[in-house]
Amino acid sequence: MTSPGPTPHVVPRLPHPTPHRALFLVLLALLTTVPALVLILATGGRAEAHGTPMKPGSRTFLCWQDALTTTGEIKPINPACKAAQQVSGTTPFYNWFSVLRSDGAGRTRGFVPDGSLCSGGNPNFTGFDLPRDDWPLTHLTSGATVDFSYNAWAAHPGWFYVYITKDGFDPTKTLTWDDMENTPFLTVDHPPLNGTPGTVEANYSWTGQLPANKSGRNIVYMVWQRSDSAETFYSCSDVVFDGGNGEVTGIHDPGNPTDPVPGVCSATRHTTGTWPGGYQSEVTVTNSGDVPMLGWMVNWALPAGQSVASLWNGNATYSGQDVMVHNADWNGSLSPGQSATFGYVVNGDGGDTATTLPCQVG
Repeated sequence: MTSPGPTPHVVPRLPHPTPHRALFLVLLALLTTVPALVLILATGGRAEAHGTPMKPGSRTFLCWQDALTTTGEIKPINPACKAAQQVSGTTPFYNWFSVLRSDGAGRTRGFVPDGSLCSGGNPNFTGFDLPRDDWPLTHLTSGATVDFSYNAWAAHPGWFYVYITKDGFDPTKTLTWDDMENTPFLTVDHPPLNGTPGTVEANYSWTGQLPANKSGRNIVYMVWQRSDSAETFYSCSDVVFDGGNGEVTGIHDPGNPTDPVPGVCSATRHTTGTWPGGYQSEVTVTNSGDVPMLGWMVNWALPAGQSVASLWNGNATYSGQDVMVHNADWNGSLSPGQSATFGYVVNGDGGDTATTLPCQVG
């Protein structure tokens, strides 16, 4: 990121922008209503976020639930999810937490094209842009105060901007920015993390009020903007305001959706050159699982007194001695058994004896 992003007390505007399988998808705490359209929450904790909404569930998350079998295969039952598979294949289902743009920088209208809002313009997820009225659906009550939950697959700070479609939205027509309300009805500043990142159970959550005087079908549109890089996540959650309390309809029982995502990767490191006061290393990242993946990240701690002078074929963030490297745009998509490499130069004495590094799909 070239700038720290919006301040905690400024709501960014989009210039025209911009029963029941509830399980952990039920929106809890239907409390009292208060007359407000925009709520800004500021908390003291760090947001640790890389994922997608679980309450209300995004298209990718609920379609993953719909399609996941007890053997780990993807076999969608919902007709819209099945249509998304026909367009984009099964890889996006396994990577339901990766609807992102590495160059997003929080941008919306004018950056993400009309008709591509749900995929964020990421071509790996175009199947989830299909205009249909049979996507999995979360039932809500207009004006209710509810709990929101967003899966935390990796650790990054950031802000969340929650928008909704205008009155009269037609889910069978192509979704455009002119269909969205101009401003978010909810802005969340670095919400707290619950659980351990890299699991389905991990989430960061907050409580907020839904827009009043809404009825019928709508889309809740979330934009998550990291404050430590330009990476930005986008998502569509199909909802209906019919007096519901967060019930989800339109998904097939997937068995146990808290089973770990089957994707797995490994990373090995070796030194390719040394000199007084520094060295060069190469890291090989391998898809060591049995399903394709759309991205990876490797993190490790440099020995004391060392710092990265340069790094290539990856996007890095640094915090003291801690280094986290995400794939570049061109080397994140790996089929089982495929590998990618990135390299870096370190300033500092002592070298590094590590031969394996932690790797995570995402």
